[in-house]
Amino acid sequence: MQYFQHVTLLLSLCILSLLNVNYAADGSSDSANGESPFTAKASLIRYWNKEIHTGLPKSAFLLSKASPLSTVDLAKFSKLASQNALSNQFPAFCSSAKLFCFPDLSPSLEKHGQDSHFAIYVTKNFTNYGSGRAGGADSFKNYSDGINIPVDSFRRYGRDAAGHDETFSNYAPEANVGDQSFNTYGAGATGGTGEFKGYNVKINNPNLRFASYSDAANGKGQKFSTYTEDANAGDQSFISYGKNGNGVPNEFSGYGTSSNVIGSDFSNYGETGNGANDTFKTYGVDGNVPQNNYKNYGDGGNGGVDSFANYREKSNVGDDSFQSYAKNSNAQKVDFVNYGKSFNEGTDKFTGYGKGAVGQQIGFKIYGVNNTFKEYARKKDVTFSKYTNAGTADASTKVTSDSSVNKNKWIEPGKFFRESMLKKGSEMPMPDIRDKMPRRSFLPRPIISKLPFSSSKMGQIKEIFHASDNSSMERIILDAVEECERAPSPGETKRCVGSAEDMIDFAISVLGRNVAVRTTDNVEGSNKNVMIGSIKGINGGRVTKSVSCHQSLYPYLLYYCHSVPKVRVYEADLLDPKSKTKINRGVAICHLDTSSWSPTHGAFLALGSGPGRIEVCHWIFENDMTWAIADAS
Repeated sequence: MQYFQHVTLLLSLCILSLLNVNYAADGSSDSANGESPFTAKASLIRYWNKEIHTGLPKSAFLLSKASPLSTVDLAKFSKLASQNALSNQFPAFCSSAKLFCFPDLSPSLEKHGQDSHFAIYVTKNFTNYGSGRAGGADSFKNYSDGINIPVDSFRRYGRDAAGHDETFSNYAPEANVGDQSFNTYGAGATGGTGEFKGYNVKINNPNLRFASYSDAANGKGQKFSTYTEDANAGDQSFISYGKNGNGVPNEFSGYGTSSNVIGSDFSNYGETGNGANDTFKTYGVDGNVPQNNYKNYGDGGNGGVDSFANYREKSNVGDDSFQSYAKNSNAQKVDFVNYGKSFNEGTDKFTGYGKGAVGQQIGFKIYGVNNTFKEYARKKDVTFSKYTNAGTADASTKVTSDSSVNKNKWIEPGKFFRESMLKKGSEMPMPDIRDKMPRRSFLPRPIISKLPFSSSKMGQIKEIFHASDNSSMERIILDAVEECERAPSPGETKRCVGSAEDMIDFAISVLGRNVAVRTTDNVEGSNKNVMIGSIKGINGGRVTKSVSCHQSLYPYLLYYCHSVPKVRVYEADLLDPKSKTKINRGVAICHLDTSSWSPTHGAFLALGSGPGRIEVCHWIFENDMTWAIADAS
């Protein structure tokens, strides 16, 4: 019976596709170079011919992103989607449709009693490793080195061990979208040390979770050195870290240094701990928008000592939240030295900090600007020394007066430039335009039209893509959905699209049917100087509007598309400055109206101006694109 249902569905799909086959002027079918007319790519070609009226060749760039699903797989997965049963065939669907997915790592009851050394190892489930061990050491060296999507699970690792050491050295360096989970790591352990050195250095979008880490441990020390240094847009979560611990020393040294948009969440960290000793040294230094949340940190602790030295110094617009920090503690001592000395104002909120505590000492020395200390105005055990107040600080303590801070550190040379640079013979730096996201494909309309995409349907989305609670994939999905649901900016028209047909629909709804999609040809010239060769202004170089589409991280290829009014779009040959040979064909867009942009936008930091005062230009990066009027030549 199932066989006949499958055949019937396939025949129906074939008939529908045949009815929609268009023929070129010479009478030949326009299916993709002799491919089956029933593939997603062939369907996209027919849709392009139907909706876009330019007479120009179809975009090979856009066609390359069509779903690779075969005719049979397209029929099979379309049926599963209509039955809400895709999750039952998720691994096969992920592989066949070229999606971004984390492999499923199931818990294991396997025991490991000997010392272990893992070198050049990838995507592993370490369950019950080192549990109940007396002494010994495990070493993770060059682990997941260079892997695109390392997924590792450390569940009950080293639990109830005595004197067991773990070392993570050069773990997952330069990886893309790493996912590591440490559940009940070192819980109940006595003595021993865990060291994370060179962990996730230079990784793009690291997602790390430490749940019940060293919970109820006795004297087991943890050290995080050069942890997520130079990382991009990552999140770390420490839940119940060191909870009920006895004399647990933890050191965060060089944590998140020079990272971009790193978020860390410390929930119930050191709660009811006895004699905890935590040091945050050069934490988030020189970072771009670091965000840290300390919730119930040290709550009910006894005799703890916490030190924040050079915390978030020279960072750009960091945000920290201390909720119920050291609440109900006994003789808790906390020292903030050089905290939050950002070159752009950060925001720090201390709510219920030290509330109900006995014998606490809290010192704020050389503390940054724009912070909220509710309930502390009359507390006698809290001292503020050289606190920088935005309204009253003198010149020597103003955050913005620190000439040693490089405000353009996070703005790559050449990322933004003036329109006057786009002239033949000009030499300019080219930023790194390489796509850092995992390779994915669009989904065909018969499938994506049946999939939920709404924050109100997160449960269904998580089930389809096997995203467990509090997992990295859940965070990735939620971030994308919330960004797509965000209200448009004034004058903006926006839409998130997961199929090429939906993108075409949005582009022609804004620009009409005489449109073309453009992108930079390749990535040659990245991080180097280039020379501008011949240059062409789209629409004769006149002011026009465009639709720009930027990738969002999601299981399938998802673009955030939005209309951009009052722009000029250019195509330019990019030359090697020495040999004068052509190495690339770049597409640049110049925004003529920047009046609604934020004063702290990177373009103004790089170019030294403000909203509405200058135009701002940038290149279209790899796998991003802009739609504009189609020129005949």
